[in-house]
Amino acid sequence: MLAGRSSGGLPLRLLGAVLVLGGAALFATSGHWPWRRLDLPVARPILVDAGDGLSETLDTLRRGETLSQLFARHGITDLDLSRLDPSLSLDPRRLRSGLIFSFRAVSPDSHPTHISVRTAPEQRVTFRRVADGWDPKVEPITWRSEPVKIEGAIDNSLYEALDAQVGDDQLDGPNRQRLAWDLADIYAWQVDFTRDIQPGDRFRVVFERLVSESGEVRFGRVLAGDLRISGKSLTAFRFQENGRTAFFDADGNSLRRAFLRAPVQFRRISSTFARARFHPILGITRRHEGTDYAAAPGTPVMAAGDGVVQRAGWSGGYGNLIELRHRNGIITRYGHLRGFARGIRAGARVTQGQTIGFVGSTGLASGPHLHYEFRVNGIAKDSRRAELGNGAPIAAAERAAFEQERNRLLGLLGASSAVATH
Repeated sequence: MLAGRSSGGLPLRLLGAVLVLGGAALFATSGHWPWRRLDLPVARPILVDAGDGLSETLDTLRRGETLSQLFARHGITDLDLSRLDPSLSLDPRRLRSGLIFSFRAVSPDSHPTHISVRTAPEQRVTFRRVADGWDPKVEPITWRSEPVKIEGAIDNSLYEALDAQVGDDQLDGPNRQRLAWDLADIYAWQVDFTRDIQPGDRFRVVFERLVSESGEVRFGRVLAGDLRISGKSLTAFRFQENGRTAFFDADGNSLRRAFLRAPVQFRRISSTFARARFHPILGITRRHEGTDYAAAPGTPVMAAGDGVVQRAGWSGGYGNLIELRHRNGIITRYGHLRGFARGIRAGARVTQGQTIGFVGSTGLASGPHLHYEFRVNGIAKDSRRAELGNGAPIAAAERAAFEQERNRLLGLLGASSAVATH
């Protein structure tokens, strides 16, 4: 188990030191990549020691500034940006403020002879002054992969549990959040993390951490997981089948099902399925045939499964409502929407995970939330307890390779086959 993360945010004085040290340290500690706009108080270029008898100045592409203006600030007027090769990924029209450029010169008072900028995690663009101008190149950046295992209790939320177990030296805050969201997506057909988590539940995860040649660290991908939810073990193993990556349980069944457990990615529910509840608008008690997901206005709402739009429009207390018809007599309803996604109308076909509408507070709603119903042959069912079937088994031709990979990942998880499959 990894040591807990340090408390508090990154101090402002450390941010300044990070900028002086350059992009590599910034990647590892700030949670921002230099090709995104950085909200750092950089008002002027900063001179640092580049070694090898050279001086290096770090400067930031400012908001509303062009590359030509940035280069001119450093005395560079002979670099024709219009002739840049598109493969350099340095289109002046698409660059965002916040990019950190390095200008190297033989002395602080001379014009730069070398320019470099990080345009992506895997590449750096450089310009070297030559006799007839500038020689641009793309330098690849190598990242090595290393597996990291973490485990712990999920007392309140998956993100809080991961945040407590993964230290800043392992992953920064934004990358910890990516890990939590990826896990939630992997188990989206088995677990609704807003309702299914109970005290005593635990997680065990092996993920891939990427480390660059400069020591930068970022989250790669989840390799395997074992969630203990209400005493039941739910395993997940990454495997590439027929060229496509998917997750399977220990028996080789796909985790994908016909329906998602939750139709929104916002992980908070305001009320659960119940036979009766006090209606906050009407002031009466009546049957509540669904689940309310409290979320910010405009949060995308996803189709829980493949289907056909049966209706999309105003429907009394539901407000703006979408009703989808699925196979086997299943209907799903999505109420109180602020609006519908483009193309959502009666008769339109939708696929699982497709955005169909946006959270609102129309109809009899006390605040912004999604009202979700799962009906089978006209009868409302608790979507948490609805039987969603089994995932498709792994192809027979892939079985041996899958079992070999599963056993390798079980070893990384520190779990035996017997433990992981029960």
